[in-house]
Amino acid sequence: MSIRVENSLVATDSSDGLVSIRVGAQTFGVPVLSVQDVISETPINRVPLAPPEVAGSLNLRGRIVTAVDMRRRLGMEPRAPDDRSMSVIVEHGGELYALVVDDVGDVLWLEPAEHEPGPVTLSPEWRAVCTGLYRLEDELLLVLNIAQVLTLSGPSTLAA
Repeated sequence: MSIRVENSLVATDSSDGLVSIRVGAQTFGVPVLSVQDVISETPINRVPLAPPEVAGSLNLRGRIVTAVDMRRRLGMEPRAPDDRSMSVIVEHGGELYALVVDDVGDVLWLEPAEHEPGPVTLSPEWRAVCTGLYRLEDELLLVLNIAQVLTLSGPSTLAA
């Protein structure tokens, strides 16, 4: 398997560019052409009646951005209050969203021929948001489908 790690976000015709992110113990890949920015931990304001996966909103250079807690979106245990996080800013449908993740890694350029479908053993939550995987030297990199990640459960309902 050939993997090229680059510091630039220049796409090539013969490879898929993915920004590697860490959520819990799992590594995911976000298509590099969807990524607008990566920011360190920033204050997030809670939004009343938002879907449970929405951590709130943040201010990105004067623009309000919806923040999605990827741990909650993927059905994982919540982050400890003192654990640091980062946000990957992605564009979808003309809007910006912040994917709140545990860590951001490198840009990986992977051969499309090495892309595999997701295993049937993936949980339904993960299978719904992943387009497949790449086998890296020591782990699996699950590729996220940003459109599916941003398909949220809808507003929470008030208790009667």
